[in-house]
Amino acid sequence: MTEHAVVIVGGGPTGLMLAGELALAGVDVAIVERRPDQDLPGARAGGLHSRTIEVLDQRGIADRFLSEGQVAQVAGFASNRLDISDFPTRHPYGLGLWQRHIERILAGWVEELAVTVYRGREVAGIAQDDAGVDVELSDGKSLRAEYVAGCDGGRSLVRKASGIEFPGWDPTTSSLIAEVEMAEEPELGIHRNAFGIHSFGRLEYEIRDGQVIYKEGGPVGVMVTEEHVGPATQPTLHDLSEALIAVCGTDYGVHSPTWISRFTDMTRQAAAYRDRRVLLAGDAAHVHSPDGGQGLNIGVQDAVNLGWKLAQVVNGTAPDSLLDTYHAERHPVAARVLRNTMAQTALRRADDRIKAVGEVIAELLGMEEPRKRFAGMQSGLDVHYDVGHDDAGEGHPLLGRRIPDLDLITPDGPLRLFTLLHDARPILLNLGEPGGFDALPRPVRVKLIDAKYVGTWELPVLGEVPAPTGVLIRPDGYVAWVGEQTQVGLADSLTSWFGPSAAG
Repeated sequence: MTEHAVVIVGGGPTGLMLAGELALAGVDVAIVERRPDQDLPGARAGGLHSRTIEVLDQRGIADRFLSEGQVAQVAGFASNRLDISDFPTRHPYGLGLWQRHIERILAGWVEELAVTVYRGREVAGIAQDDAGVDVELSDGKSLRAEYVAGCDGGRSLVRKASGIEFPGWDPTTSSLIAEVEMAEEPELGIHRNAFGIHSFGRLEYEIRDGQVIYKEGGPVGVMVTEEHVGPATQPTLHDLSEALIAVCGTDYGVHSPTWISRFTDMTRQAAAYRDRRVLLAGDAAHVHSPDGGQGLNIGVQDAVNLGWKLAQVVNGTAPDSLLDTYHAERHPVAARVLRNTMAQTALRRADDRIKAVGEVIAELLGMEEPRKRFAGMQSGLDVHYDVGHDDAGEGHPLLGRRIPDLDLITPDGPLRLFTLLHDARPILLNLGEPGGFDALPRPVRVKLIDAKYVGTWELPVLGEVPAPTGVLIRPDGYVAWVGEQTQVGLADSLTSWFGPSAAG
């Protein structure tokens, strides 16, 4: 039996991100992935939202994605584009980049961090006891871990084996997506009719002035709404041909599929993200329709929330109870995504009354405040965790929200704040009198940085907020404590998030 501190089941974007986070903290982590390599058939997710780009920037790897993708305004709600180019972030945009490239780049990063990956193996079962978890593999071998993270998708074996409930709503609609050759040329772009939405596009494209321009030739990417909800079985070329004929009156001589798959608007969420030593993240914890392109993004952000907490527990610097904050913080985020995707699916229905509702919503989203509010939600920039109070006993607007990527002036010269987060360690940032926090005992992992910042503090959706004299920043980039001239509550905050201080 091979032992690891943490075994991650599933090597998609969520599993890879979690592995990277744990490896940065020196945790012995392994991934079990059923695919023999990182190759991914199918289009799957098509890009990254602003907050996910920020998260990757916090780890110093955003440029790897930006250099391969297409920067564009991708936030939207029910076909209404929501421009975030005026948002206070270094990345006021999204990125068009297929999931297979996102995974390949993440896998390259994880490889640099020397994570063990068991490829071409499936998990056959898990059994946990008070001291750890046994992971049984399909080849007869078994692994032993202190903790297991299920990042194994909507049909998660880890979730089922743990007996975690997955309540929600059955599908009301399904669509086929495929990459195929066609004898006749369909009209490229997005189309609507009585059946719903369907689209045709080339795999290769570029974005010019916000418009998608497809390259000539090559296979065609197809999405077509089915007349009835399809079965859970693997769809065939015959299924695709029938669906196209029903919707378009022709199947365009469809042949030679590279891949075909089906997605639905099934909407479910794990009742608990944690069962003792088993944790769930990504699609294993929440499934919903792909409207708004949020699934991959919240999965990666689940991983970044969980990673540093699990690392501290494994490394013995924080109590096991810290893991309860993972469910408390991330469950509401996905619940909100479930709600907004269900609303968007409803607005896709081909019904005159629903169309009228859609027109009203489009009118509302054309107004400034609703645009900002919904764009903040869709882009992930408005996430707000309940982390407690600031030194005045009130809730400073920064508390529990993402720290902006400030241009700091430090004794060593100018510095972007996100560069301080590359190694995923917490930061106590002193913006008041230099040396003001020097006498305060703190946990050894917390970096103390004296710096100055000249400029306004501005948050997405909320606008300008009062400038603090000190902030405690978690490894995931969220603010755990805010100081305004005093240090009240700081010692408690340091202990509750990062364990006892070095002096203690």
